[in-house]
Amino acid sequence: MARVLISGASGLIGSAVVSALKRRGDKVTRLVRHLPKTENDIQWDPMREIPPELVSGYDAAIHLSGESVAGRWTEAKRRRIRESRVVSTRNLASALAKCGKPPQTFICASAIGYYGDRGQEILTDESASGTGFLPEVCREWEGATEPATLVGIRTLNTRFGIVLSKHGGALKQMLTPFRLGLGGRIGSGRQWWSWIHVADVVSAIVWSAGNASIRGPINFTSPNPVRNAEFTRALAAALRRPAILPVPAFAARLALGEFAEEGLLASARVTPKKLLESGFEFRYPELRMALLRLFS
Repeated sequence: MARVLISGASGLIGSAVVSALKRRGDKVTRLVRHLPKTENDIQWDPMREIPPELVSGYDAAIHLSGESVAGRWTEAKRRRIRESRVVSTRNLASALAKCGKPPQTFICASAIGYYGDRGQEILTDESASGTGFLPEVCREWEGATEPATLVGIRTLNTRFGIVLSKHGGALKQMLTPFRLGLGGRIGSGRQWWSWIHVADVVSAIVWSAGNASIRGPINFTSPNPVRNAEFTRALAAALRRPAILPVPAFAARLALGEFAEEGLLASARVTPKKLLESGFEFRYPELRMALLRLFS
């Protein structure tokens, strides 16, 4: 039985990871902002320094908290996006580095926003970062884990693609218009969208935690990214609805500003090279299969 410390445990990915770890028999302790509800909760403020003794004695630490990037990026929103990732990660990594019994493994969320808008380029875990707000945030986010890395804690920066789940994330926000028959491609539809089924996210986190050969940045995406037009057609088919109402690029930019430019219209053709080379097997490598599993 492993002792695991996790932040963001109530989120889309975190709640699924907690359930999987408990099914394995691991003891899971949650870092929570509210008053503890059980003996397995520890209250913390991500924006403040963490007493090292609070995070000592765990086999692994998993950090998944962060402000959603969806929506119009006002100055206040941009600040929350950056600080909720960079400051919280630096505080947690520093506490882990200073504690008496540090974990063997520190898994910290990141995102494929690291790569920016890259057109047709095939991107691996070793590819360089792009330009823009999201790449900048992701670089700082990953850099904030350095205190843990410097003291020898095996650190992983999990660059998540679009996580497919009915219960949250980008896909849930798309369901209402598509169920009403109002869905369609965004912009030209030629931009690459890199996605992953939530079940594969959970399995990959557990796999990576137990695989000492994996460290550093690692892409958490299906081996088969698709263009936006194919994604929207597959989603409409899984919901048994048409996909005939495209969203023009100018309309997306008008409604959502920079988020549309960097999040919806950007092209990132990402492949999970490290995961595949480590022997990880995806349950849902194909988009059609993944969506049918969710909605059948």
